[in-house]
Amino acid sequence: MPDRPEIVCICGSARFSEEMLAANLDLTLAGAIVVAPSVFSRPDDRELSDEQKIALGALHLRKIDLADRVLVVNPGGYLGESTTREIAYAHTTGKPVSFTNPA
Repeated sequence: MPDRPEIVCICGSARFSEEMLAANLDLTLAGAIVVAPSVFSRPDDRELSDEQKIALGALHLRKIDLADRVLVVNPGGYLGESTTREIAYAHTTGKPVSFTNPA
């Protein structure tokens, strides 16, 4: 038995924020520690600068470093540019990657 709960990093497009929140809840209720994107775009949110977007992208890669595995939330099989980069990064670091909607 491991000495700590599994750590899962959720990846996916910000357009799937509701689906990512649902996956976060399911994983948390199953006893996992979840790390996930913390900033979602909403119509009333302030616009992020390019520098902030780059910093958040780098921060998410560090979350992948912390994780035991990655769960990609991809309704309809959609994978955007950032998510594709995160999947490639996870593979290069040897992290298992699974998908909510496998191809």
